[in-house]
Amino acid sequence: MDGLDEEQRAIVATVRDFVDREVRPVARELEHGNTYPERLIEQMKRLGVFGLVIPPPYGDLRVSTECYALVTEELARGWMSLAGAMGGHTVVATLLLAYGTEEQKRRYLPRMATGELRATMALTEPGGGSDLQAMRTVACRDGDGYVVNGSKTWITNARRAGLVALLCKTDPEARPAYRGISILLVEKGPGFSVSRDLPKLGYKGVESCELSFSDFRVPAAALLGEREGEGFAQMMRGLEIGRIQVAARATGVARAAFDDALRYAQERESFGRPIWQHQSIGNYLATMASKLTAARQLLLHAARRFDSGERSDLEAGMAKLFCSEVAMEVALNALRIHGGYGYSTEFDVERYFRDAPLMIVGEGTNEIQQNVIARQLVARGGLE
Repeated sequence: MDGLDEEQRAIVATVRDFVDREVRPVARELEHGNTYPERLIEQMKRLGVFGLVIPPPYGDLRVSTECYALVTEELARGWMSLAGAMGGHTVVATLLLAYGTEEQKRRYLPRMATGELRATMALTEPGGGSDLQAMRTVACRDGDGYVVNGSKTWITNARRAGLVALLCKTDPEARPAYRGISILLVEKGPGFSVSRDLPKLGYKGVESCELSFSDFRVPAAALLGEREGEGFAQMMRGLEIGRIQVAARATGVARAAFDDALRYAQERESFGRPIWQHQSIGNYLATMASKLTAARQLLLHAARRFDSGERSDLEAGMAKLFCSEVAMEVALNALRIHGGYGYSTEFDVERYFRDAPLMIVGEGTNEIQQNVIARQLVARGGLE
């Protein structure tokens, strides 16, 4: 935490204590019951977690992205679903700060900072996946507002979010297609329905839903910013912080898996000695620790780049790609180190193994990340 001032170090330490004292003792029970963590979310609100990226006069304190990433890592170390509960919220806050009108900022950000109003983003469509330009959700201008029709899927926190940053086409005939895409800041009402919660391998407790829009009317003031057709570029900037957040979640899951594996390897004995002394197990631990350390450094590098104000899709994409792959590898090797117990639901390592894949496919699949990285390497003329 060398890049943090004293206040930000205290924030990370406070969240770490919250995770150890309140989250880890109950995470397994909540996750296996697929129970929404109402009490923990309320505690996160009181800790100011939902307002970490919102500066005065709308919030109390805006921390650095490095601090935000470390807080996210701590939450994911306790239970990845908690970190997911504030991920889309942060993206929407970032979009409002960067592109929102003053009226939009005043209306939403103070309540978002306290967690009274929680936000999410709606991008993915059934059959669309990572190809956002192929979306079919359309908002047609009608008098002093828009009429929205379409659907979205895999929308986290959809039932409990009071604000949705909806990516849609305001000009379906635009070419190239991204020039016709806008973001609408929408609140629930007639014509907007949350149709069902999607069943998931992991990432339990926090809902991921399908959304449907049928002649859903919103005012013209719902347009993020003041001009149509800028939504795609706006969301790409928002996804930079989103991918940093996913990388931080992955790092937290990897850290939890490594910590459990290291502890178990010292406690468990076979052939008269702790299993870490067997070369195969020791090699696993050494590789896991090395990759986890590299992942965190890449995460913090992306966070610092984002704070510089420069374009950071390359760095955020690298962090998301590497950290998520490391999380999957570390979770699998932690299961191997635990042997048969790693397959038991009485140990947390099986949860890490189910949670880790989300970071590989979420916020743009890793295959998409590789495309983003390659394009940016060519555009920038290589690494800086």
